[in-house]
Amino acid sequence: MQVSRLGNLLENFLTADQAKQIHCQILVNNLHNLEPLLVRQILKCAAHYSARTTHYVRLILRRMRNRDAFSAACTIRYLSQHGHFRDALALYSESHASGIFPTTFAVSSALKSCTRVLYETGGLMIHGQSQKLGFCEVVFVQTALLAFYSKMGDMVVARKVFDEIRERNVVSWNSLLGGYVKCGDLTMAQSVFNEMPEKDVVSWNSMVSGYARGQDMEQAYELFRRMPERSSASWNAMVTGYIECGKMELAQSFFDAMPERNSVSYITMISAYSACGNVEFAKELYDQHVEKDLLLHNAMISCYAQNNRAKEALLLLDELLKPNARFQPDKITLSSAISACSQLGNSEYGALIESYMREMEIGMDDHLTTSFIDLYSKCGNIDKAHELFNGLQKRDLVAYTAMILGYSINGRAKEAINLFDEMIDSGIVPNMLTFTGILTAYSHVGLVEEGHHCFISMQRHGLVPTQDHYSIMVDLLGKSGQLEEAYELIKNMPTRPHAGVWGALLLACSLHSNVELAEIAASNCFELEPDSGGYHSLLAGIYASAGRWEDADRLRRAVGEKGLVKIPGSSWMN
Repeated sequence: MQVSRLGNLLENFLTADQAKQIHCQILVNNLHNLEPLLVRQILKCAAHYSARTTHYVRLILRRMRNRDAFSAACTIRYLSQHGHFRDALALYSESHASGIFPTTFAVSSALKSCTRVLYETGGLMIHGQSQKLGFCEVVFVQTALLAFYSKMGDMVVARKVFDEIRERNVVSWNSLLGGYVKCGDLTMAQSVFNEMPEKDVVSWNSMVSGYARGQDMEQAYELFRRMPERSSASWNAMVTGYIECGKMELAQSFFDAMPERNSVSYITMISAYSACGNVEFAKELYDQHVEKDLLLHNAMISCYAQNNRAKEALLLLDELLKPNARFQPDKITLSSAISACSQLGNSEYGALIESYMREMEIGMDDHLTTSFIDLYSKCGNIDKAHELFNGLQKRDLVAYTAMILGYSINGRAKEAINLFDEMIDSGIVPNMLTFTGILTAYSHVGLVEEGHHCFISMQRHGLVPTQDHYSIMVDLLGKSGQLEEAYELIKNMPTRPHAGVWGALLLACSLHSNVELAEIAASNCFELEPDSGGYHSLLAGIYASAGRWEDADRLRRAVGEKGLVKIPGSSWMN
């Protein structure tokens, strides 16, 4: 009787509370055979992805007396369908380790997840399992394998899998076509496109996207114009193509002309305006879209974080953390939020994010770890940052750079230099930010020759030093007493120095009481930043140290009166 009643309930829509009540009855009445149906129904009734839902389902799976392939497959498929590919793969591996034989649905969902996260080793292993289990003749497994090899760029194997598919459909053809497009082989892609017995909108979109990605917008537009039907993806491909060509006006015009925009349309434009630093336009687009999803929230939070509007980024995150929020933050959301915390130097909010991750069992991947390294470094907790860095599975350029900068700004120059050497020995090529960190470290310990060698090596790595790099080098040379060399470096700069460069020289002149160069540096600082009284005060101090009291008093009065001072005969090219 109880089994029949609960079975009927499990055929209806369930809220989270109802599911928990039914689960309680299942456990109390020892009806564990109903747990697979409960799992299926919970996932079926979850209209939108919820971290809390999957957390609860995985708790059920772990505590099942008799774990079954059906429940695992449903959950793996749900996670894969909602974009949580690494979680899907983790559950697939966990199920396999517990002795559960996967179903064809679990295999195809796991392959899809490998495809989306570019997990080549995992996909190869699953292919091997599929052969042993006899799944390689199942059409949707074959299609998943074809998509996997196409995405990996192994078109030889992809073509072999395609040729072995007896019942090819438009999905199979599209996977092959998409593989050639991804590899940039538009000649083969066009050949497959022409050969296809049936083309759908995805086929046309692949070709439009391929030409747009190759910045051949004339050919992309020609195909777009000929399309028998268009989807939002068709319009999005054109918008993306024009954005990548730097033609924002054309991108905006296509966006405005779209008969129906989806979330991707808005995210594409928001990301483009974010890259341009136009946060207001991005916010306007965000506000326009009524049906906001997590990806749109992520795009806007990222936009705020990337454009130094950290408080607004965290305010938007707060909305997602409310109990009645439709979506819960994912790793992408949290990574942008941690970046915002770093800008504010707010380690307390970072600790709240860590607590949330533990509560929701969100794993700390290398990307998130690197974000926390940056946060703790900027908040002065360099030991915690070092601990996280040592725990990384793979140390990439971003991780090394974050740690080198962390050591540098926390006065641990020797560790920064050692880490930079380790990075170079590992074959990782430094970027502009890495050089900012290492040059700062050399400046802190006064290693002039090493710093200059490092500065010169930027060109060998294909990098052109920025004004900030010149500022650090002027500071390094100046503090060691090589003022003339610092001045010569400034005069030989390819672009006119900003106030930071001259300010570094002025500060060095104050350390070594060089009035002549101080006047040249100060004159340029006054011109570039006329409203800053700090340069006047610094030069006044230099005058005072040299016994030029009248000049010192005159400058100090000018600061009080907010007047401008012109030092005769001074020019940045003197």
